[in-house]
Amino acid sequence: MADIEEARKQFQRIDADGDGYITAAEFKSALAQGGDWNVTETVAEALIKQRDLDGDKLLSFDEFWTYLNK
Repeated sequence: MADIEEARKQFQRIDADGDGYITAAEFKSALAQGGDWNVTETVAEALIKQRDLDGDKLLSFDEFWTYLNK
């Protein structure tokens, strides 16, 4: 199980515009900054979709937290 405070910090780093949701573009950018992850927008969208529980094409903190604890 992940530490919730560390997860919040990680989520906030990825959520570049600070609106409380991670978009595919933000996820793609975060993966690119993390090192060798060079993913397309389509791949980032697919990754978000796998974790998007409410179907809004965004990743909320609750969805992010749920994913980390699976």
